Amino acid sequence: MAKRVLFALFTIAFGAFAGAFAWGFFFLMNTGIALLWEAAPNALAAQGLPAVFYPLVFCTVGGVVIGLFAKKFGPYPADMNTVMASVKQTGRYEYDHMGASFFGALLPLLFGGSIGPEAGMTGVIAGLCTWVGDRLRFVGAEMRELAEASCAAVIAAIFATPLFGLMVPAVGAADDSDGPRRISEVRLDVAKPLKIAVYVLAVAGALGAMALLGHWFGASGGLPRFSEIAFGASELAWALPLMAVGTAAGWLYFPAGAAARALATRLGDRPVAKAVMAGALLGAVGTALPFALFAGEAQTEQLALIWTTVSAGMLLATGFAKVIVTQFCLNLGWRGGHFFPLIFAGIALGYGLATLTGIDPVFALCAVTGALMGAVMRQPLMTAVLLFLVFPLAGAPVLLVAAALGSLVPVPHRWLGK
Repeated sequence: MAKRVLFALFTIAFGAFAGAFAWGFFFLMNTGIALLWEAAPNALAAQGLPAVFYPLVFCTVGGVVIGLFAKKFGPYPADMNTVMASVKQTGRYEYDHMGASFFGALLPLLFGGSIGPEAGMTGVIAGLCTWVGDRLRFVGAEMRELAEASCAAVIAAIFATPLFGLMVPAVGAADDSDGPRRISEVRLDVAKPLKIAVYVLAVAGALGAMALLGHWFGASGGLPRFSEIAFGASELAWALPLMAVGTAAGWLYFPAGAAARALATRLGDRPVAKAVMAGALLGAVGTALPFALFAGEAQTEQLALIWTTVSAGMLLATGFAKVIVTQFCLNLGWRGGHFFPLIFAGIALGYGLATLTGIDPVFALCAVTGALMGAVMRQPLMTAVLLFLVFPLAGAPVLLVAAALGSLVPVPHRWLGK
């Protein structure tokens, strides 16, 4: 009994650390972005120097830095599914490259990469959990559950969705630039009720730490949440066309990935050349479409305030461009995840279509984003659970139908990179 209580306390502590780590990572990322993307261009403008091509120059320089980093330290961080697959299969994740995983995840985000932060954070937390487990032998066979629970905790903290954090380690989340895949199930060594309890304790610790740090120092990271949605005759009439556009954008993710992998293969074992190519493309697109840069958290909040002042064409171009740019970043060495940028792509498309149709914007966002993410993730229920971090629960029917329709669109096997 005492061992179980002690293990529960360790689980809560690890969960809290995972939440604090996620908050700190977002804080560093946002502080660095503010310095590099706001203060620096403003200083240039004050000196009378043009800042219009700043994205092109800075993203290309970022490609050089990221490429040199990869050349020296290797391809870190690993993607989220790779980390969790290792944990599920072996009960551990090797921790000899935690520093490389941390900085490898942070650098692309600082240079404006259209990628998400989840890959690096998951690897660092799993590695740290394994490191502690190697020094606390009394934890024994339950170390596997603690490592998995820590992954669940950091995922819940990143996405601010407890249910998604609990579900991802169990079923996988297609967090792979090569296309949808699931983590293979392995036999567990502890009873299912204990496993559920461990997950819940870890996620509660993570979200509690995030909430406390946000209360004391201000919120750090995460997508904003839309609180209201309207259903009417106009919205229902436009539902299927909206979902069709979102599905098309999600489908585009796969040929874009195939093209990016073909370019990566052509460039061969030249990490600097690959990263510079991705940076130049990202910077060129970002010069014309500024919202195509970054993961999308802060940009979603900004767009929610100004979307009525942006043309529908610009919004639609941003959404489709972001889907393509994300794949080129991921496959040419700007390592990270795809969840945040693709959610933002759906939001940009939804606002563009709301401008054209005049319907409720949140309904449009739900329909388009649900279909886009459903087409990419191929798991409608997981898609809906993930998108609850952004959209109200009242939008659940729209999200589920859109995700289901998106997941039905076939994707040629040659585009999946298997």
